[in-house]
Amino acid sequence: MDVLLACFVVMIGAFVQTAIGFGLAVIAAPILYFIDPYYVPAPITTCALVLSVFNVYSYRGHVSFRGLGMAVIGRVPGSLLGAALLLWIDKEWLALWIGLSVLGAVAVSLSSLRWQPTPGRMLAAGFMSGFMGTSSSIGGPPMALLWQHQEVSLIRANLAAFFIVGCLMSLVVLAPLGQFGLRQIVLSIPLWPATFAGFLLAQWTMRQLPHRQLRLGSLALCTVSGVAAVLSFWF
Repeated sequence: MDVLLACFVVMIGAFVQTAIGFGLAVIAAPILYFIDPYYVPAPITTCALVLSVFNVYSYRGHVSFRGLGMAVIGRVPGSLLGAALLLWIDKEWLALWIGLSVLGAVAVSLSSLRWQPTPGRMLAAGFMSGFMGTSSSIGGPPMALLWQHQEVSLIRANLAAFFIVGCLMSLVVLAPLGQFGLRQIVLSIPLWPATFAGFLLAQWTMRQLPHRQLRLGSLALCTVSGVAAVLSFWF
Protein backbone atom coordinates (compact mmCIF):
# COMPACT_ATOMS: atom_id res chain seq x y z
CA MET A 1 0.00 0.00 0.00
CA ASP A 2 2.86 2.39 0.77
CA VAL A 3 4.35 1.82 -2.68
CA LEU A 4 0.99 2.36 -4.39
CA LEU A 5 0.44 5.58 -2.44
CA ALA A 6 3.93 6.76 -3.30
CA CYS A 7 3.32 6.03 -6.98
CA PHE A 8 0.03 7.92 -6.94
CA VAL A 9 1.63 10.96 -5.30
CA VAL A 10 4.49 10.97 -7.80
CA MET A 11 2.03 10.69 -10.69
CA ILE A 12 0.19 13.80 -9.42
CA GLY A 13 3.49 15.62 -8.96
CA ALA A 14 4.64 14.68 -12.45
CA PHE A 15 1.32 15.91 -13.81
CA VAL A 16 1.78 19.27 -12.09
CA GLN A 17 5.38 19.71 -13.20
CA THR A 18 4.55 18.91 -16.81
CA ALA A 19 1.63 21.34 -16.71
CA ILE A 20 3.30 24.38 -15.11
CA GLY A 21 7.05 23.72 -15.34
CA PHE A 22 7.82 22.59 -11.80
CA GLY A 23 6.02 20.94 -8.89
CA LEU A 24 6.87 17.23 -8.75
CA ALA A 25 8.94 17.50 -5.57
CA VAL A 26 6.87 20.40 -4.24
CA ILE A 27 3.84 18.10 -4.02
CA ALA A 28 5.50 14.72 -3.53
CA ALA A 29 8.36 15.41 -1.10
CA PRO A 30 6.32 16.16 2.06
CA ILE A 31 4.01 13.18 1.57
CA LEU A 32 6.71 10.72 0.56
CA TYR A 33 8.80 11.80 3.53
CA PHE A 34 5.97 10.68 5.82
CA ILE A 35 5.74 7.33 4.04
CA ASP A 36 9.48 6.67 4.18
CA PRO A 37 12.19 9.31 4.78
CA TYR A 38 14.44 7.46 2.33
CA TYR A 39 12.24 8.72 -0.51
CA VAL A 40 13.77 12.17 0.06
CA PRO A 41 15.78 13.48 -1.63
CA ALA A 42 17.32 10.92 -4.03
CA PRO A 43 14.32 8.85 -5.28
CA ILE A 44 12.28 11.99 -6.00
CA THR A 45 15.31 13.48 -7.74
CA THR A 46 15.54 10.44 -10.03
CA CYS A 47 11.86 10.89 -10.91
CA ALA A 48 12.48 14.57 -11.68
CA LEU A 49 15.36 13.52 -13.92
CA VAL A 50 13.20 11.03 -15.85
CA LEU A 51 10.37 13.55 -16.19
CA SER A 52 12.71 16.32 -17.33
CA VAL A 53 14.01 14.11 -20.15
CA PHE A 54 10.44 13.59 -21.37
CA ASN A 55 9.64 17.30 -21.16
CA VAL A 56 12.83 18.42 -22.90
CA TYR A 57 12.05 16.06 -25.76
CA SER A 58 8.45 17.32 -25.97
CA TYR A 59 9.50 21.00 -25.98
CA ARG A 60 12.91 20.61 -27.63
CA GLY A 61 12.13 23.38 -30.10
CA HIS A 62 11.83 25.89 -27.25
CA VAL A 63 15.02 25.10 -25.33
CA SER A 64 17.38 28.07 -25.14
CA PHE A 65 20.81 27.46 -23.64
CA ARG A 66 21.52 31.17 -23.35
CA GLY A 67 21.75 31.96 -19.65
CA LEU A 68 21.38 28.37 -18.46
CA GLY A 69 25.16 28.08 -18.25
CA MET A 70 25.31 30.59 -15.40
CA ALA A 71 22.56 28.72 -13.56
CA VAL A 72 24.48 25.45 -13.91
CA ILE A 73 27.64 27.10 -12.55
CA GLY A 74 25.70 28.39 -9.56
CA ARG A 75 24.17 24.98 -8.97
CA VAL A 76 27.57 23.42 -8.18
CA PRO A 77 28.32 25.20 -4.86
CA GLY A 78 24.61 25.18 -4.01
CA SER A 79 24.48 21.39 -4.34
CA LEU A 80 27.53 20.99 -2.11
CA LEU A 81 26.02 23.24 0.56
CA GLY A 82 22.72 21.35 0.35
CA ALA A 83 24.55 18.06 0.86
CA ALA A 84 26.33 19.54 3.88
CA LEU A 85 22.95 20.44 5.38
CA LEU A 86 21.90 16.79 5.21
CA LEU A 87 24.90 15.80 7.33
CA TRP A 88 23.71 17.58 10.45
CA ILE A 89 19.96 18.27 10.17
CA ASP A 90 17.72 15.73 11.93
CA LYS A 91 14.55 14.20 10.48
CA GLU A 92 12.10 16.49 12.28
CA TRP A 93 13.83 19.64 11.12
CA LEU A 94 14.17 18.24 7.60
CA ALA A 95 10.39 17.78 7.49
CA LEU A 96 9.95 21.43 8.51
CA TRP A 97 12.50 22.55 5.90
CA ILE A 98 10.64 20.61 3.21
CA GLY A 99 7.32 22.14 4.25
CA LEU A 100 8.69 25.67 4.28
CA SER A 101 10.32 25.09 0.89
CA VAL A 102 6.94 24.05 -0.52
CA LEU A 103 5.17 27.12 0.85
CA GLY A 104 7.99 29.28 -0.43
CA ALA A 105 7.49 27.77 -3.86
CA VAL A 106 3.81 28.70 -3.80
CA ALA A 107 4.61 32.25 -2.68
CA VAL A 108 7.13 32.59 -5.52
CA SER A 109 4.60 31.39 -8.07
CA LEU A 110 1.90 33.77 -6.86
CA SER A 111 4.17 36.79 -6.64
CA SER A 112 3.90 39.61 -9.15
CA LEU A 113 7.67 40.07 -9.33
CA ARG A 114 8.96 40.36 -12.87
CA TRP A 115 12.67 39.71 -12.75
CA GLN A 116 14.40 39.23 -16.05
CA PRO A 117 16.73 36.20 -16.18
CA THR A 118 20.00 38.16 -16.28
CA PRO A 119 23.29 36.22 -15.92
CA GLY A 120 23.77 37.37 -12.31
CA ARG A 121 20.25 36.38 -11.31
CA MET A 122 20.57 33.04 -13.10
CA LEU A 123 23.77 32.39 -11.14
CA ALA A 124 22.01 33.16 -7.84
CA ALA A 125 18.93 31.14 -8.79
CA GLY A 126 21.12 28.21 -9.78
CA PHE A 127 22.86 28.35 -6.41
CA MET A 128 19.59 28.36 -4.48
CA SER A 129 18.17 25.64 -6.70
CA GLY A 130 21.18 23.45 -5.96
CA PHE A 131 20.96 24.07 -2.23
CA MET A 132 17.23 23.40 -2.01
CA GLY A 133 17.20 20.61 -4.57
CA THR A 134 20.00 18.60 -2.98
CA SER A 135 18.77 19.01 0.60
CA SER A 136 15.02 18.64 0.05
CA SER A 137 14.63 17.67 -3.66
CA ILE A 138 12.69 20.95 -4.15
CA GLY A 139 14.92 22.87 -6.53
CA GLY A 140 12.42 24.38 -8.93
CA PRO A 141 11.17 27.57 -7.20
CA PRO A 142 14.30 29.75 -7.52
CA MET A 143 14.50 29.12 -11.25
CA ALA A 144 10.74 29.42 -11.68
CA LEU A 145 10.86 32.91 -10.13
CA LEU A 146 12.96 34.14 -13.05
CA TRP A 147 11.10 32.26 -15.78
CA GLN A 148 7.49 32.39 -14.58
CA HIS A 149 6.43 35.33 -16.74
CA GLN A 150 7.97 33.97 -19.93
CA GLU A 151 6.00 32.13 -22.61
CA VAL A 152 4.58 28.85 -21.23
CA SER A 153 6.40 26.50 -23.60
CA LEU A 154 9.65 28.34 -22.96
CA ILE A 155 9.20 27.86 -19.20
CA ARG A 156 8.54 24.14 -19.49
CA ALA A 157 11.40 23.54 -21.91
CA ASN A 158 14.12 25.49 -20.13
CA LEU A 159 13.24 24.48 -16.59
CA ALA A 160 13.29 20.85 -17.75
CA ALA A 161 16.68 21.32 -19.45
CA PHE A 162 18.12 22.84 -16.28
CA PHE A 163 16.62 20.09 -14.12
CA ILE A 164 18.35 17.37 -16.15
CA VAL A 165 21.76 18.83 -15.35
CA GLY A 166 20.77 19.79 -11.81
CA CYS A 167 19.34 16.39 -10.91
CA LEU A 168 22.42 14.59 -12.18
CA MET A 169 24.59 16.96 -10.18
CA SER A 170 22.60 16.41 -6.99
CA LEU A 171 22.69 12.61 -7.35
CA VAL A 172 26.46 12.68 -7.83
CA VAL A 173 26.82 14.74 -4.65
CA LEU A 174 24.40 12.57 -2.65
CA ALA A 175 26.02 9.23 -3.52
CA PRO A 176 29.20 9.62 -1.39
CA LEU A 177 27.05 10.66 1.58
CA GLY A 178 25.12 7.38 1.48
CA GLN A 179 21.98 9.26 0.37
CA PHE A 180 21.87 7.62 -3.06
CA GLY A 181 22.61 3.92 -2.88
CA LEU A 182 20.94 0.58 -3.48
CA ARG A 183 18.06 1.25 -1.07
CA GLN A 184 17.17 4.53 -2.77
CA ILE A 185 17.43 2.96 -6.23
CA VAL A 186 15.06 0.14 -5.23
CA LEU A 187 12.58 2.72 -3.90
CA SER A 188 12.90 4.73 -7.12
CA ILE A 189 12.17 2.00 -9.67
CA PRO A 190 8.39 1.67 -9.07
CA LEU A 191 8.07 5.46 -9.20
CA TRP A 192 9.37 5.83 -12.76
CA PRO A 193 6.29 4.35 -14.52
CA ALA A 194 4.12 6.58 -12.31
CA THR A 195 6.19 9.56 -13.42
CA PHE A 196 5.56 8.69 -17.06
CA ALA A 197 1.83 8.25 -16.36
CA GLY A 198 1.67 11.74 -14.85
CA PHE A 199 3.48 13.13 -17.88
CA LEU A 200 1.00 11.50 -20.28
CA LEU A 201 -1.99 12.66 -18.23
CA ALA A 202 -0.73 16.24 -18.29
CA GLN A 203 -0.12 16.12 -22.04
CA TRP A 204 -3.78 15.19 -22.53
CA THR A 205 -5.17 17.60 -19.90
CA MET A 206 -3.25 20.61 -21.22
CA ARG A 207 -5.26 20.35 -24.41
CA GLN A 208 -8.54 20.36 -22.47
CA LEU A 209 -8.06 23.01 -19.76
CA PRO A 210 -6.68 26.57 -19.83
CA HIS A 211 -3.17 27.00 -18.41
CA ARG A 212 -4.40 29.38 -15.69
CA GLN A 213 -6.82 26.80 -14.27
CA LEU A 214 -4.14 24.12 -14.27
CA ARG A 215 -1.70 26.48 -12.56
CA LEU A 216 -4.08 27.59 -9.79
CA GLY A 217 -5.24 24.04 -9.13
CA SER A 218 -1.64 22.83 -8.98
CA LEU A 219 -0.65 25.57 -6.55
CA ALA A 220 -3.60 24.69 -4.32
CA LEU A 221 -2.32 21.10 -4.11
CA CYS A 222 1.17 22.40 -3.32
CA THR A 223 -0.20 24.56 -0.51
CA VAL A 224 -2.01 21.65 1.12
CA SER A 225 1.13 19.53 0.91
CA GLY A 226 3.32 22.25 2.41
CA VAL A 227 0.96 23.09 5.26
CA ALA A 228 0.69 19.40 6.19
CA ALA A 229 4.49 19.11 6.36
CA VAL A 230 4.82 22.20 8.58
CA LEU A 231 2.02 21.07 10.90
CA SER A 232 3.67 17.67 11.27
CA PHE A 233 6.69 19.40 12.82
CA TRP A 234 4.56 21.00 15.53
CA PHE A 235 2.21 18.10 16.15
